This record gives sequence, C-alpha cells and structure tokens, in this order.
Amino acid sequence: MLAVIGAVLFALALILDLAGASLGSTITTGTIVTAGLLCLALHLAGIGSRARAGNWSLRRR
Repeated sequence: MLAVIGAVLFALALILDLAGASLGSTITTGTIVTAGLLCLALHLAGIGSRARAGNWSLRRR
C-alpha cells in the first residue's frame, strides 16, 4: 500500500513540476518527492505490509 501512495506522490510531483505550479512555500515539489521516497523506503522495509508475524499460511480468509 505504501508503494502505491509513493507512486501517487511521485505522479503529483511530476504534474506540479511540468505545470510550473506550486502548493505554497511550505509544500514544494521537493517535499512531495521526499514524501514519496519515504513511502517507498517504508514499503521496502516491510512496514505496512499485509503479512503478519507468525502467520505463515497462504490460505485465503
């Protein structure tokens, strides 16, 4: 899920950069890219995944 959020943030940053728009002085394109990288790093670290510790079964519920 965090990878999807990161992809959306990257897309938003790209659109804002191509349009030359900004969301104010605090939220810039660099801030959105940094948030996207944070979400991607958390996803790769395993944070927010659906798998739970101790539950190794592959059956559907």
